[in-house]
Amino acid sequence: MNMVQKGNIICAPATSGGGAIAVVRVSGKGAVKTLAEIFQPADKQIDILNAKGYTLIFGTISSHEEFIDQVLVSVFRSPHSYTGEDMAEISCHASPFIQRRIIEILIEKGVETATPGEFTMRAFMNGKMDLSQAEAVADLIAADSEAAHRLAATQLRGGLSAGIEKLRQELITFASLIELELDFSEEDVEFADRFAMTETVLKIKDMVDGLASSFRLGNAIRKGIPVVIAGRPNVGKSSLLNVLLQEERAIVSDIPGTTRDTIEEVLHVGGLLFRFIDTAGLRHSGDEIEELGMERTRSKLRAAEIVLAVAEAADSAESIAAMAGGISEITGDSGARIIVVINKSDLVSQQRSGELKNELKGLCSCPVLFVSARESAGIEEVRTQLIASVETGKLDNPQYIVTNARHFEALRNVSGSLQRVLDGFRDGIPTVLIATDVRQAIYYLGLITGRVTPDDILGEIFSKFCIGK
Repeated sequence: MNMVQKGNIICAPATSGGGAIAVVRVSGKGAVKTLAEIFQPADKQIDILNAKGYTLIFGTISSHEEFIDQVLVSVFRSPHSYTGEDMAEISCHASPFIQRRIIEILIEKGVETATPGEFTMRAFMNGKMDLSQAEAVADLIAADSEAAHRLAATQLRGGLSAGIEKLRQELITFASLIELELDFSEEDVEFADRFAMTETVLKIKDMVDGLASSFRLGNAIRKGIPVVIAGRPNVGKSSLLNVLLQEERAIVSDIPGTTRDTIEEVLHVGGLLFRFIDTAGLRHSGDEIEELGMERTRSKLRAAEIVLAVAEAADSAESIAAMAGGISEITGDSGARIIVVINKSDLVSQQRSGELKNELKGLCSCPVLFVSARESAGIEEVRTQLIASVETGKLDNPQYIVTNARHFEALRNVSGSLQRVLDGFRDGIPTVLIATDVRQAIYYLGLITGRVTPDDILGEIFSKFCIGK
């Protein structure tokens, strides 16, 4: 916060290495004036000091007759810039030496190096975006799938912020009625019917709980949907992973227990990022190391969004159903979706496959797919089922999906405060205590958008940003 109030000029490279062009950002009052001391337009008639916003100027950067580079300078004027301040971006050749020299020359002119996230923090402090939108900037940069990009882009445009602010305003209106009653407490007056108030709080709490419940999906999409491949040893779990990835990443052997630890790989399917986790086989073993691997398997199962429960076509329907049931017991009420994958279908007749499928209908409610990892048969059906197992319909309204753990925690606190309000109405708690819980709910909603901005929260959020953003 202080860094904005000081009005100092900051600079930082805004691009990572490896490209042909790099960008160095400069922002703050007097940024263009400072840049004019080291930048000479190729067209001598151009005066960068009087350049309007959204102007591109070609020229050179030099220091004490030392030629640094030919560059393109983009000028942005306050308040119509990313930070809301006067700002310039220097597009130069991506040589690390050139970038370093430009930064050094700017520092010699009194410019300070930006801290991680400082440009975006200034944008927030100058009212260019709220806090949830600022966090969406980092998510947009880190987005590794189409779905993650859609969520981040929607939140950057203020989709989530608008919904949160609407809820907050409803609570403020509700709080005003409570506060009026406190002002006239000696006259024992009620400014709103308790039943109507209860209905209002219930409505708001349902909406808050709905947003909070979306976090599991949102977080999975942002980080990659965890898919655990589980089953007894030697049923072809690693082979299935390899054929899904279309490359040999997991060791395949006829020896049971070859995979003793979890193996993680990622795959893009239908615009979604899936994190596949190949696990040690589920079985009882006297091998201490193998038992440790199976405990890790159980831990991964409890955190999974989707489980590919792998069996083989030679297994009985009863044993397959029992295996799926055992996995369901481990996942508990986590909401993980189980897909039964019958591998080695090429080793049995079509008649046997049909019989097994019919038998499983009465024993297992999970989707059942028949594949042959060795012949890459049925793999496309697995990919299709993976997509179908994700609640992709919710992505049609991504503004109602929470992806940030901080937002989730705040929503849980809002819900808890509102529940105490409802309990207070039911138990006849004094209005002054109910008002405290309402204020708490408003406070926690304000934390999401930055209406309430404790310094420690701001520091934690922006410290995770990359330098230059």
